[in-house]
Amino acid sequence: MSAATRTEPVQLADGRALRMTFAQPHGVVRGGVVVLHEERGITHTMRALVSGLADEGWLTIAPHIYDGDSTETDADTARDRASTLSGDSVLAHTDIAFGWLAQHGIEADRIGVVGFELGGAVSLVVAASRDIGAAVSVAGGGILQPASPGLPALVDVASELRCPWLGLFGDKVADEVALLREAARRSETANDVVLYPAADHRFDIYPDTAMEAWQRVLNWFDAHLR
Repeated sequence: MSAATRTEPVQLADGRALRMTFAQPHGVVRGGVVVLHEERGITHTMRALVSGLADEGWLTIAPHIYDGDSTETDADTARDRASTLSGDSVLAHTDIAFGWLAQHGIEADRIGVVGFELGGAVSLVVAASRDIGAAVSVAGGGILQPASPGLPALVDVASELRCPWLGLFGDKVADEVALLREAARRSETANDVVLYPAADHRFDIYPDTAMEAWQRVLNWFDAHLR
């Protein structure tokens, strides 16, 4: 049986609080993973990802990064909300998720972060700003131009990576990804960038690439969250 997801407010011992969606493994907890959602919020796909990672043994939590609430919404509303994000706010919300995992006994080097689309951009920003175990960006936007006015362009921060980072992209953005790969290679940590041919940036919705990409995510966490 797949791990069930729950959504409820989470409050840390220091008073910081945020609405979260999370799932717990049925057996031994190997570590923790923070899921950063796409523009449309906590969609069915995001909940399935949270559940799937928990099935692999990771205590998994998805912070709701739009003013504490990010249930699934329409595309126009999603773009409006995403435009208000700042780097400080998304890092603060992600830090609450990290704090929740720490309260459950998970050390920083056993914590990973994975993001989709807007969340993929945020995942790289987190990887360049926080000392955790590993990070993955799936179809992340904002490579040359910021995904939100309050976020940096990814090529401007990729050389500052502080943890192993994996980027998965469709070849619709191959030219931009080449520049991102070059910037990431200037960092002092392990990194890898994978392009999926004949796919747009949301390659993960295509069955022939989604499963392979999912396995790469799992392998990255297996290799680096120890």
